[in-house]
Amino acid sequence: MNFREAAPRRLSHILCIGIPVRDMTFHVQGLPGRGFKIGAERFEEIAGGNALNAAVAISRLGGRAAFCGPMGDAGETSSRYIFDKAAELGIAMQDIVHMPGLVTPISSVMIDPGGERTIITFRDPELWKVHLPDTERLLAHCDAILVESRCAPFCTDLCTEARRRDIPVVVDIDSAMPMRGGLLTASSHLIFSSEALQATAGTNDDATALRTLAGFTSSFLAGTRGPQSTLWLDANGELQEAPAFPVHTVDTLGAGDVFHGAFALAMTENQEVPTALRFASAAAAIKCTRFGGAFACPQRSEVEAFLKEAAPTSA
Repeated sequence: MNFREAAPRRLSHILCIGIPVRDMTFHVQGLPGRGFKIGAERFEEIAGGNALNAAVAISRLGGRAAFCGPMGDAGETSSRYIFDKAAELGIAMQDIVHMPGLVTPISSVMIDPGGERTIITFRDPELWKVHLPDTERLLAHCDAILVESRCAPFCTDLCTEARRRDIPVVVDIDSAMPMRGGLLTASSHLIFSSEALQATAGTNDDATALRTLAGFTSSFLAGTRGPQSTLWLDANGELQEAPAFPVHTVDTLGAGDVFHGAFALAMTENQEVPTALRFASAAAAIKCTRFGGAFACPQRSEVEAFLKEAAPTSA
């Protein structure tokens, strides 16, 4: 018997940095016109936010996730709700920073019959004045960092130090970011949504945008495109494509975040990039078939079974 192979796999420890959100989700037949009222067919209250969703995915897929970032006052209801929901999955929340007198972000999310979501979010600008806990404590035993790009004002120094220690830093980018400095260079992996990719590079073509950004950073670059394939640049700067998986979509809320969490976990497990992207795509695809935001992320065994049978598509 090979005892090395039989030994339990060490769980990857990933620090997720972001601003959590309390999502109020309404399933509707269509979006209301200006000044109109409509009824919802289903309602769910979910703990969300990009990095927290990724932490949920990491936990459900077999990793260890810790969360760090600002929340509202410790006494307000949203803070307590999110803290309790994350704790149920074993996500370490001791490095949350409660901001006295502030409100934890809250979103109204409308999901149509095709699973597409429309979101309105309130985030108090004062949350960005947070000071994160001690760097040494945060990076101790940390195998990787996953961070929301919107958190650059308060986490870039931490990410720079992580890179100095050769700790991977995966950045989830869902809006335009500066072309120089910041997380663009304090990272190892930059994963853009298509919209954010094009807005950052100033072009309406994903492939052109990736090549443009490659001139400003040495980080791995990829652009996710929902139900279409993910485009990425290999070590030689060549454009590659990771196919998506066709599924019956009922809820896209949190799917991109599940992708990022799964990818970060795969990277800490030393999976090759094509394999890691396929794993992440499968996890996100399964999540889209279920209601419940990122908390509907599949277990790892489900992803592995799905990958054995599912056929990807680049369309």
